[in-house]
Amino acid sequence: MSAEAFGRALPAVVTLDDLAAMIAADQHGHRYELSPEGALSIMPPPDSEHAAIASRLLVWLAMAGWPAEQVLQAAGIRIPGPDSDGGRIPDLTVWARAQSRSVWLPLADLVLVIEIVSPGSAAMDEVVKRSEYAHAGIPRYWMVERDAAQTVTLHVLGPDRTYEVAAKMPLAWLLQTNPADHQIGD
Repeated sequence: MSAEAFGRALPAVVTLDDLAAMIAADQHGHRYELSPEGALSIMPPPDSEHAAIASRLLVWLAMAGWPAEQVLQAAGIRIPGPDSDGGRIPDLTVWARAQSRSVWLPLADLVLVIEIVSPGSAAMDEVVKRSEYAHAGIPRYWMVERDAAQTVTLHVLGPDRTYEVAAKMPLAWLLQTNPADHQIGD
């Protein structure tokens, strides 16, 4: 489909149902997200380095005892907005309990969101999503850079609903710790 045809096919206002249909119809693995204000974002499929970082974190959490049903890759989360809800698809999410099957999960049991910065997504991950996740009340937000050290910035939600940096370390160092050391789920 050409960009012109794609633009003509878009509804006047994109909803989470529209977003789910776009994701289901995409043959190339793009991620479609919607801000709480209604801004549509389309990201290319993740590359192999991105997938390897996500796998390393997933295995680390699983080896520490987190059940597979509580550590989800690319699960959609519903972000409340002023007029309608937005939908984000973090790279990894950690939940206090297993979630019911849904395309857009509510935030009630969400304890940690992890985003792996891809080329071109730094501003979205560092500014936009950090602000949205904090405003939504998500207790912890971790960002993994794609620098040589794969630096992980661990954000903790403060009382004013903004994130404070709790720590910053190379991914290799983080993986030598226990997830419990970072109060995930407390």
